[in-house]
Amino acid sequence: MQKIIQHEFKFQHSPALVWEYLTDPELLAEWLMPNDFKPLVGHHFHFKTKPKINFGFDGTVYCEVLEIIPFQKLVYSWKGGMSKEKPGLDSIVTWILEPMDGGTLLKLEHAGFDGFRNYFPYLVMNKGWIKIGKRFIKNIKPV
Repeated sequence: MQKIIQHEFKFQHSPALVWEYLTDPELLAEWLMPNDFKPLVGHHFHFKTKPKINFGFDGTVYCEVLEIIPFQKLVYSWKGGMSKEKPGLDSIVTWILEPMDGGTLLKLEHAGFDGFRNYFPYLVMNKGWIKIGKRFIKNIKPV
């Protein structure tokens, strides 16, 4: 059994500005996590946050940029757990931007929550992405 997180967020900003907040590491850190992201296919990067040892998470999300279609689509791997070598969660995050009247519809898909062991991370991250999306919408400002 595989679960997939899917959410949509509406912005009163252009796809170009939303894209900037998805791909500029400083802007990305404002609404998601500190990172060393670069918008280059094949680039390995990390998100850093507080460890949650009791839940099997060392505080680092190990990622790789898998696909980029500028201003339209961004895909990266998302691996987390207690080590890079044996991640408890091995998943894929996809962002799709669609222009809409007066702004942008941003679609999130986070796939790869396989089996029972990833059920709790799925529940936590599903709610977490909603909070993160609201923070994204609140923090975005023309640069």
